[in-house]
Amino acid sequence: MMSDYSWFEGIPLPDMWVQKEIVEDVHNKFVVKDEDLIILTYPKSGTNWLIEIVCLIQTKGDPKWIQSVPNWERSPWLESKSGYSVLTSKEGPRLMTSHLPIHLFSKSFFSSKAKVIYLIRNPRDVLVSGYFFWANTNLVKNLESLGIYFEQFLKGNGTTGDWKNHFTVAQTEAFDKVFQDKMVGFPPGMFPWE
Repeated sequence: MMSDYSWFEGIPLPDMWVQKEIVEDVHNKFVVKDEDLIILTYPKSGTNWLIEIVCLIQTKGDPKWIQSVPNWERSPWLESKSGYSVLTSKEGPRLMTSHLPIHLFSKSFFSSKAKVIYLIRNPRDVLVSGYFFWANTNLVKNLESLGIYFEQFLKGNGTTGDWKNHFTVAQTEAFDKVFQDKMVGFPPGMFPWE
């Protein structure tokens, strides 16, 4: 069974995992506590590896918890229905994970003292990893080619929108400059700034 995307405030979200109502609640109603630890990433950036590392740090290297409890239970996904439900009823410090861009994240985060670990990965690696992940699942419509996926990625139609939506304006401008410098010599007309 194939899934498709729902669009929320211009961001495509995979129907299989994310519901608009949950994202609205996360953004407007979810209360981030001062003692929370949040793992934020763009999809295919190494999120699961980071969850494993953080969980090992929390247990001082003891692997029993990691080996016995799935990562989505140790660090629930805030934008998923099951993760949201767990996190809204959980007491004490919470470890949570999200792929939501900053402008869709909980408003309460910005007035909290919660800690965030933001993982960033080279966009070329995100692109290739994302293409092969989605192409080898039946979770979204079949991808025609890496070239078409690349075009969509450059237009900002990635799994949770534009890769750069996760950045501040200053970070986006700095990235654009570095990326343009590194991409000199590629065929003309390949990039949106041309």
